[in-house]
Amino acid sequence: MRIAYFIWEYPPLIVGGLGTYASETVPRLEMFGNDIDVFTINDGTLRTSEKIENIDIHRPLMISGFDVLSLIVNDDLKSWGEHLTFFNKIFAYNYLSSNKLLNDLMKKKTYDLIVINDWLSAFSGLLLKQNSNIPVVFHVHSTEQQRVGNGSSTIRNMEMALAEKADMIITVSYAMKEHLVSLGYPQNKIYVVWNGCNPGTYRAENVNSMFVRSLKQLYSVQAGEKVVLFVGRLTEVKGIKNLVMGFPEVLAEYPSTRLIILGKGEQYDELTSLVKKLGIEDKVKIRSEFVSEDERIAHYALSELCVFPSTSEPFGIVSLEAMCMKKPIVVGASGISGFKEQVINSGEDKTGVHVDGRNPTDIAWGIKEILKDDKKAALMGENGRKRAERIFNIDKVASDTLYLYRKVLESKNKVIRDL
Repeated sequence: MRIAYFIWEYPPLIVGGLGTYASETVPRLEMFGNDIDVFTINDGTLRTSEKIENIDIHRPLMISGFDVLSLIVNDDLKSWGEHLTFFNKIFAYNYLSSNKLLNDLMKKKTYDLIVINDWLSAFSGLLLKQNSNIPVVFHVHSTEQQRVGNGSSTIRNMEMALAEKADMIITVSYAMKEHLVSLGYPQNKIYVVWNGCNPGTYRAENVNSMFVRSLKQLYSVQAGEKVVLFVGRLTEVKGIKNLVMGFPEVLAEYPSTRLIILGKGEQYDELTSLVKKLGIEDKVKIRSEFVSEDERIAHYALSELCVFPSTSEPFGIVSLEAMCMKKPIVVGASGISGFKEQVINSGEDKTGVHVDGRNPTDIAWGIKEILKDDKKAALMGENGRKRAERIFNIDKVASDTLYLYRKVLESKNKVIRDL
């Protein structure tokens, strides 16, 4: 297939899970014999067009339209204030990208499929659906309601509009499918493909021990201390505040424990203040910066267990990374939780513990459940690795995704034949 692939984050500009997903999945779509054009963001330092490993990358240079947008946007967008500049970038990326596809590339190539990821590229999906007859697949990794509650009506409307017009919707967990149906998304269009991880990259045996030792020095990890690790955005739905609030309960029973929080987000100042208020600065370290994949892998290797106490999580790739690294994990299982579909919390195949991410005491309980038995913790890690290799391997994810892409084309061809 020849696929036009729209994704806000793509290497080298990766902000979170969406970029991680794309960086692993798109190259495999190409490896399986497909011709891929990626349309993504440009921070002003990158080429507008280039070919990387047989994938054509298109990054339009942004144009500033803040003053113009402020004259014509709706009341919801006006309430964004200075964040309207972000909306400007999104609008410019979408409009310029879809325009290039329609008025330039489609004169040279015939495309079989347009793939749109999340609301950040939804403009393009709507524009291309209106101005071409190419089937559109809408990957829904999250929704505005799931991310922030009610949120922006503009974003909600865009997500719903593309859901109604797209030929297929692919989401990341059965929990998310139930969520989409509850919002009124067309159920007959929704399919589930779990996200994946590369077990070859996330392998404990490949970690540089010198790198891990340098991290121990950075965080002042003492001999005999056990490290509890959180990796992710520092934002409300990730449950980090409740994790910090519950950590003194862990220290009361396991004083030789240290919590390392790795990530950026709007809660950084609040979390730093909370750590000071609780008097646990010597036991909790917050590192608010993006690190390379190699350094993130070294953080997993440094830890004894990982904790992801989200109160709402469509899927959560970090848990797969931890499982590949043979780490037992504590995950939030309240609300919308793709974690529940990844982590087995009972029986011989147990890989971790489910907790209520809204409850600091429950999070602390989950951590203590793993800390109290090293042999059982190691077995959870081994089980997690096996499960990730068997079910969440990124090659399987790409293959399952391509199966659904072909299903869209078969449906279109059947309609044409029937006509």
